[in-house]
Amino acid sequence: MNAKMSRRKFLAAAGVGGAAVAVAVVTRPDENAKPGGKQATRQGKGYQETAHVRRYYETTKV
Repeated sequence: MNAKMSRRKFLAAAGVGGAAVAVAVVTRPDENAKPGGKQATRQGKGYQETAHVRRYYETTKV
């Protein structure tokens, strides 16, 4: 019976810990947020379909 109690306590602690992590992730401040409420624009160019990428896509066709 002692093993069951420790297993139950472990599972309960894991559930509470998981919920705490989820709350922390959801409520953390946005790194890109500016004080005026406007979002910062991204500096990168993002995804671009170049000749290299198109060549790769051609090799993956079935």
